[in-house]
Amino acid sequence: MLITFEGIDGSGKSTQIELLRDKLKKNNQKVSVFREPGGTLVSEKVRELLLDQNHVIDPVTEALLFSSARSQLISEVVMPKLERQEIVILDRFYDSTIAYQGYGRGSMPIEKLQELSKIASHGLVPDITFYLKIDIDQSEKRRSNFTRDRMENSGVEFYRRVIKGFDKLAIQESRFVTIDASRSVKEIEKNIWNLVADQLK
Repeated sequence: MLITFEGIDGSGKSTQIELLRDKLKKNNQKVSVFREPGGTLVSEKVRELLLDQNHVIDPVTEALLFSSARSQLISEVVMPKLERQEIVILDRFYDSTIAYQGYGRGSMPIEKLQELSKIASHGLVPDITFYLKIDIDQSEKRRSNFTRDRMENSGVEFYRRVIKGFDKLAIQESRFVTIDASRSVKEIEKNIWNLVADQLK
């Protein structure tokens, strides 16, 4: 099973991923968690480039770099684990590329970016995608004391466009489960676990 988590920075993805991973392990499931971009030596090096504030990266280059890192992660690590019937949780997948590089950056037409994403993911589609929805004001408040990387310094209007992108994907994709990320951690955790437990049955 492939489970992905999406949402803007500050939505609580990392917290919920950790809680879900621990719950699955307690239920004797083999589970691995990877972040995007990252998860392999090659992908982590690409991540360093993408997040380094010293670099000015063209939007098309940015989209291609994210996709390159994804391709390496999927081919090298994720697909072999799925073939062994293990559960894989991804902190971001190609939906982030559509939202950030497509709607946010306007790097290329959405249709073209979707084609690129399909190639980079080797045709892999998540079984379920949890979209932790939060507005930009709450996100800014939660991230006020954090050091920001190159992507996180893209500005409020950029993030408004990204949210619109995620909202459109949530309507278009039946695998999306939209969760109000302003709710308590416990409420969200319970909601997610109930849905994953149903999938496991």
